[in-house]
Amino acid sequence: VRAAGAAPGGLVSVEYEVFGKVQGVFFRKYTQAEGRRLGLVGWVQNTSQGSVRGQLQGPAGRVRELQHWLRNTGSPQSRISRAEFRNERKIEALEHEDFQIVK
Repeated sequence: VRAAGAAPGGLVSVEYEVFGKVQGVFFRKYTQAEGRRLGLVGWVQNTSQGSVRGQLQGPAGRVRELQHWLRNTGSPQSRISRAEFRNERKIEALEHEDFQIVK
């Protein structure tokens, strides 16, 4: 059974953490905007270790686009050293309503 509006490849959920100069450079705001532009849901937050982490959910192809953005682009002033992705899984339905910035 496919979720309504699901693209080929189905829906996936993946957790991410981005390292480098990613705090104080509007990284969360840009991540939220890019996620929403791609029609994804999830969340993004700063960590006490200076990284940014969160979760992405949506059609697999769109999730791949945001993973590429998190690894290579980021906000204009950011300097990404690396991005890690873990706990990827197929999901039947989205578990978030929107793409939120978590304090």
